[in-house]
Amino acid sequence: MLEDLKPHLEDLRKRLLISILVLVLAFGLCFSFWQEIFAWIKASYHGKLIQISPIEGVMVAIKVSFLAALAVSMPVIFWQAWLFIAPGLYKNEKKVVLPFVFFGSVMFALGACFSYYVVFPFVMHYLANFGAAMFEANISASSYVSFFTRLILGFGLAFELPVLAFFLAKVGLITDATLKNYFKYAIVAIFIVAAIITPPDVMSQILMAMPLIGLYGLSILIAKMVNPAPKDDNA
Repeated sequence: MLEDLKPHLEDLRKRLLISILVLVLAFGLCFSFWQEIFAWIKASYHGKLIQISPIEGVMVAIKVSFLAALAVSMPVIFWQAWLFIAPGLYKNEKKVVLPFVFFGSVMFALGACFSYYVVFPFVMHYLANFGAAMFEANISASSYVSFFTRLILGFGLAFELPVLAFFLAKVGLITDATLKNYFKYAIVAIFIVAAIITPPDVMSQILMAMPLIGLYGLSILIAKMVNPAPKDDNA
């Protein structure tokens, strides 16, 4: 049993090492431009950010560099994930490699952009002004970047749902009927995921859950085109 798993574990190790190496190299490059990256991140918020610890500036530089490096490395990470999965697929199923990598990267970018241009400014304005009559908002740079990162990565990963549905439908694991049957459970799961990924406020959770529900509906349409459920002749 262990001998059978050994080649797969070796391949997994190889894919992880390549992904980590690319991520490290990208991090080194992005760290050289962390101030420009941070300025882009802060552009959505017009308030003042403060430093509350001696090492906060370093931590901010590391966080923004890692976020940018992860975004840059995402196509390579998708590619390595596919190379790990591909040996277990049939020849015709392997043809989805380029769409998987391309659309996986595009959907992650769309999710990140949706968060940056639509969700984040709205949520940040709402939270920064909540209770403004009672206290003044003094947001630390590190906590701001952490908050930003959670939303960006959360929406980026959430937008992968249609890509995942396409892949699972292509290999015959799901149909449109499968997704329809689990719709009510998916709604509950979506709100749970939104509560975990987003900060603990109702507004940001709703802003994440609504697009996810729409993406689930899109996934049903994709599954119907790729692998429709057989019609019931008795219906």
